[in-house]
Amino acid sequence: MILKLIWRNLWRNSRRTLITMASIAFAVLFAVLMQSLQNGVFNNLIKNVVGYYSGYVQIHQNGYWDEQILDNSFELKNSLADKLQHNRQVKVIVPRLETFVLASKGNTTKGCMLVGTDAVKENNLTQLKSKLIKGSYFENNEEAVLLAEGLANRLDVSVNDTIVLFGQGFHGGMAAGKYKIKGIIHLASPAMNNAFVYLPLATTQYFLGAENRLTSISLGIDNPENTAVIVQNLRKSIGAKYEVMPWQEMMPDVANHIKADGFSFYIFSGILYLIIGFGLFGTVLMMTTERKYEFGMLIAIGMKKSKLELVLFGETVLITFFGVFLGILLSLPLVIYLKKKPIRFGGELAKAYEQFGFEALFPATVDQHIFITQSLIVLIMAVIIGLYPLWHVSGLNPVKAMKK
Repeated sequence: MILKLIWRNLWRNSRRTLITMASIAFAVLFAVLMQSLQNGVFNNLIKNVVGYYSGYVQIHQNGYWDEQILDNSFELKNSLADKLQHNRQVKVIVPRLETFVLASKGNTTKGCMLVGTDAVKENNLTQLKSKLIKGSYFENNEEAVLLAEGLANRLDVSVNDTIVLFGQGFHGGMAAGKYKIKGIIHLASPAMNNAFVYLPLATTQYFLGAENRLTSISLGIDNPENTAVIVQNLRKSIGAKYEVMPWQEMMPDVANHIKADGFSFYIFSGILYLIIGFGLFGTVLMMTTERKYEFGMLIAIGMKKSKLELVLFGETVLITFFGVFLGILLSLPLVIYLKKKPIRFGGELAKAYEQFGFEALFPATVDQHIFITQSLIVLIMAVIIGLYPLWHVSGLNPVKAMKK
């Protein structure tokens, strides 16, 4: 009987019910959209800067990070390789030899980062092959380079052109070599896209006179959320001769930016929930005022206040549930669309983001936990605000309520 009465009351004034449901639905929509964009931006940032090059964990000779020179390189011992290969948390092992060199074509010379790497393993970690926009991918036995798009534009070169690399080799020796450009790649990070040259590892070692030596080993891990635990385990297993660094230590600016934005997210969330709360309360207050005569009449003809409060609470819960469900239905396609076609900014805002080393791209992320969490928060808020009519009825004087 109570359920039947609740249902009839809801649709006796469909306009009022739909207004309340719409308020709750838009509250869920805005909350879900804000957190989905926030998480999407962070994930994209980490993917661009971490997953596209550095890996989540790197291993160096102890002291290399403070003084990044070839003299602080190391040989990959069989003992170290075995320990990494038998670690179940490590999925990809990418040996690299990196140094700064000059790239020259004709009268144009630019500074760049030379990355000597294993072609197959590099592609397994960073999907480098998928970033090709011209030419073809290199192989380990070739003397050919992959050039980042921005650097290629700065040198005014293209596929099949030849560039000259100059640099300082191992133990201070001079390094110079001519290499054919086999492919042009586009890297998401503007800083990387303007400066990177990829060369097969063996060719790089010969070019620099650093046979069998590496400056870093980048690791692909099974679960990025367990990065800290994996780093701790690796430090124990491989000893103090090597430094094991998570991406947060290698790129503190990015990590601090994420922390700062995460803090600001809570501030904006609080403001959003405050606006949502006042909006819902205004709707409930309007609904309660409109039904004041109805409440007084029901109590006057003998309906107990406890039963009336139960009916009102049931109405609140049902309207809230429908509103939350509608909010999820509205937000899901919008979030999916923003994931496939993210927001891209230009102008000064894009330049400001480029200073941090990543593009001004704002995709959304589709995560069921966001929908569940935000829906529950709005649901709890709506139920708490919905207690106001119960408090109003508990102190209602039926005679005064029926006076117009």
